[in-house]
Amino acid sequence: MVVTATNFKTNIGHYLTKISESKNEVYITKNGKLIAKLSSPDQDKQTFLDSLVGITAHNPISLEDAKKERLSRQ
Repeated sequence: MVVTATNFKTNIGHYLTKISESKNEVYITKNGKLIAKLSSPDQDKQTFLDSLVGITAHNPISLEDAKKERLSRQ
């Protein structure tokens, strides 16, 4: 959902409730330009986890190899 900064300031409680209940993002604009994105903390975690899916598919590594590599860095 996209809202103006003025509308957001006037109705901040409404938008915070919407975000917490529906996990939607609110994009805030000022003078027609996007200036901020407001989202729930859970959504940010999920987006991050989704971005990690499949990153090791091209380089399969065993759990033991991963442990050895991690310990060698310390």
